[in-house]
Amino acid sequence: MANLTCPACQGEMSTRSQDRVTVRQCAGCEGIFLDRAQLGSLIEAETDWHTYRSTDTARLPRITPDMPAPKPRPRSYVESLFQG
Repeated sequence: MANLTCPACQGEMSTRSQDRVTVRQCAGCEGIFLDRAQLGSLIEAETDWHTYRSTDTARLPRITPDMPAPKPRPRSYVESLFQG
């Protein structure tokens, strides 16, 4: 993808990639740009993420004051794409 300017706010758009999906996100308004092929890849990745994600059935550990806070896990593929 070539350098793009956000059509909404004229801000600079940066590339966000994970696995097979690449999108552009505006630093100003956080708008998203992707082409049709990337949209298809995003839909497939989201479907795969939910299909192959196992449920957590392990027992929870006893909570103590010295335990570190757990890292929040993404609720979807799309959320994991835009974290961090």
